[in-house]
Amino acid sequence: MPVFYNLNAAEKREVLIVTLQIVRNLDDASVVKAWQQSIARTRLFFKLMEECLVHFEHRKPADGMLNGGSSRNTVGDGPTSPKYSDKLSPAINSYLSEASRQEVRPQGTPEDGYLWQRVNSQLSSPSQPYSLREALAQAQSSRIGASTQALRESLHPILRQKLELWEENLSAAVSLQVLEITEKFSAMAASHSIATDYGKLDCLSSIITSFFSRNQPLVFWKAFLPVFNHVFDLHGATLMARENDRFLKQVAFHLLRLAVFRNDNIRKRAVIGLQILVRSSFYFMQTARLRVMLTITLSELMSDMQVTQMKSDGTLEESGEARRLRKSLEDMTDEVKSSGLLKECGLPENALLVTPESFKENRWSWAEVQSLSGSLLLALDASLEHALLSSVMSMDRYAAAESFYKLAMAFAPVPDLHIMWLLHLCDAHQEMQSWAEAAQCAVAVAGVVMQALVARNDGVWSKDHVTALRKICPMVSGEITSEASAAEVEGYGASKLTVDSAVKYLQLANKLFSQAELYHFCASILELVIPVYKSRRAYGQLAKCHTLLTNIYESILEQESSPIPFTDATYYRVGFYGERFGKLDRKEYVYREPRDVRLGDIMEKLSHIYEYRMDGNHTLHIIPDSRQVKAEELQLGTCYLQITAVDPVMEDEDLGSRRERIFSLSTGTVRARVFDRFLFDTPFTKNGKTQGGLEDQWKRRTVLQTEGSFPALVNRLLVIKSESLEFSPVENAIGMIETRTAALRNELEEPRSSEGDQLPRLQSLQRILQGSVAVQVNSGVLSVCTAFLSGEPATRLRSQELQQLIAALLEFMAVCKRAIRVHFRLIGEEDQDFHTQLVNGFQSLTAELSHYIPAILSEL
Repeated sequence: MPVFYNLNAAEKREVLIVTLQIVRNLDDASVVKAWQQSIARTRLFFKLMEECLVHFEHRKPADGMLNGGSSRNTVGDGPTSPKYSDKLSPAINSYLSEASRQEVRPQGTPEDGYLWQRVNSQLSSPSQPYSLREALAQAQSSRIGASTQALRESLHPILRQKLELWEENLSAAVSLQVLEITEKFSAMAASHSIATDYGKLDCLSSIITSFFSRNQPLVFWKAFLPVFNHVFDLHGATLMARENDRFLKQVAFHLLRLAVFRNDNIRKRAVIGLQILVRSSFYFMQTARLRVMLTITLSELMSDMQVTQMKSDGTLEESGEARRLRKSLEDMTDEVKSSGLLKECGLPENALLVTPESFKENRWSWAEVQSLSGSLLLALDASLEHALLSSVMSMDRYAAAESFYKLAMAFAPVPDLHIMWLLHLCDAHQEMQSWAEAAQCAVAVAGVVMQALVARNDGVWSKDHVTALRKICPMVSGEITSEASAAEVEGYGASKLTVDSAVKYLQLANKLFSQAELYHFCASILELVIPVYKSRRAYGQLAKCHTLLTNIYESILEQESSPIPFTDATYYRVGFYGERFGKLDRKEYVYREPRDVRLGDIMEKLSHIYEYRMDGNHTLHIIPDSRQVKAEELQLGTCYLQITAVDPVMEDEDLGSRRERIFSLSTGTVRARVFDRFLFDTPFTKNGKTQGGLEDQWKRRTVLQTEGSFPALVNRLLVIKSESLEFSPVENAIGMIETRTAALRNELEEPRSSEGDQLPRLQSLQRILQGSVAVQVNSGVLSVCTAFLSGEPATRLRSQELQQLIAALLEFMAVCKRAIRVHFRLIGEEDQDFHTQLVNGFQSLTAELSHYIPAILSEL
């Protein structure tokens, strides 16, 4: 072998082609005897086979190819060497002669599989020698051209074409001969009748990899696929073992690469090759590991592909390469076409259903194939969408965040890629100062690490800790599976995921949640960090954690005791109507914005973002109210945004309550603010007007269910469900009174002081009392009585509605009386005048109400 590497390129080719011819002429017994002698000799032989593929690759020939037609001693006085063919055996000389004298055939391979391409005889010229060898020998003898390129250019165009065809035919023949020898070796190795490194079958895997990594003609791919299937049938357990992960990853990459080719015949064979890999995984490895490998290779392929192309109007669209890859992945799952495709590729129609010898049952599952293909298509779609948005990401940060999120979800089978895109998303949120969303990304990364550690039993956490993390970030999966270990593929996977990396991202999440003032999340996160420091007896770190916890709980107490209800964010429902919105058309989203963003702010922001999508035929219009939109009645050529402020709904909240929701989020202690339901109220009247008198004013309450909960990994979530309730005018009136009653009772009954006593806050009580009984503001209660308890409206009320209204008014006045007494016990001298005003207002209100409810005097 060392002597071989001392030869020049032309000499190497001669040795290799002679070697191939010798092996082809040997009978099976002679080959077996040669391979039985030693593993080293077998490896040496297959190294020569690899050299064959390198030196006879199907491509534009290198300089060495032409040098073979000239003298090895191009400068000197010695005799010139014989012609190229004279150095070879008679059999090879005949083979080369046949290859060089054929004519060009039409593009494509005929069904009879005839190997040679043929030169058009009508293009021949009597002034040029017909034989390519004679032309090369003549050029050499006359010393035309000082270089290989000059020698090529000196040939007549007909002969240059013949030279290229000769080299192509030679490449195909060499590849086919190596393939034939490989198949013969594979069959003998399966019976253990020859010496081989059967632990990994390096000799086979290296040759197969060489086949894939070289340019090959279609005739080769036609012959290759049956051999490929046969090799995996015989050696699937060995070739798909973890020791051969690099080989499998390379095969997967090249099959996906072939699936992008323009040539439909090659793409079909790539599809069948992928199906063969999937079939083998059902028997010889975890399907999850193959999913990881294909996801990794698809990611690498996408970095080499051009997934978008420019349209005539300057915008981007999906490229032909991406479309062809998508088509191949879809064909991979087509059960109907599968049998015909297998037959066309030279395989039995039931090739995918054949059970290997050591297995008793057929494990082929089209559902698994569809799941695998769907996963790859999801990654392709996410990568394409990200590329299409590249020009507008700086303007539309919402779309940019969603793009990173989709990439993170699409590449979730590979922890490294999943984490990479989550961190990109985290950075994008920090640039937008969306601290809660950035913190969720950090929690999601920590969740990936924790799941891998729990699955490996290699850490201080358990399933309970993962469950606790899911309460913070529901995106973290609650299922602990072995897929993390399946992701160990040549530098990708769970081996990089350590306890220290999880702690790092938990601490980042704690910092970001603190910036968002969501301290209840901070406390939960530190409770997950503490077990790590306890297991390591890191008392200094434990002291810091408990100091942080003290500060966090003090901040929570401060939020609870504040007279102004704490609000961490504002929420808006945004509806999209118009074809220029693309995939957003006729969809509704709920946006989470910082607490200082008002309705006018988000209207201006979204108008700026989407105005650029409008062309000369479309305009943007914002619907100013929250009425129900009928898309079919909207004006063509106009795109509409409907933006409405919405309130988050607590888990235990009664959505059918008539009460107004002014105080609903401020009652009780501060809870983990995770919301997936939102509502807004829309006033309307039966006569079509939005506003009317109390006796005509209806209210529609719309409840929205989002796809996921806030705070989320993105700033907006799709609305997946919408329900509406309608309240009659009298129900509205009762609800208004019950709301005021509930607010007063809340101040009287809720403990607010950090010292733990039961006294309500004076300032808050004064504010609510003034809005309830002061003469100048109590017209709301009186107007209800005027509207429903006097004259003709009172006769329209049902008996039950009348009783509910009177009961609500009596309860309201009773709570007001109690609140005034409590107020008297709390005030000092400086508030005596204010208290007197409250008493006078209450008495005046009682007197007015007695005209409508005479029993009120005895009740109070």
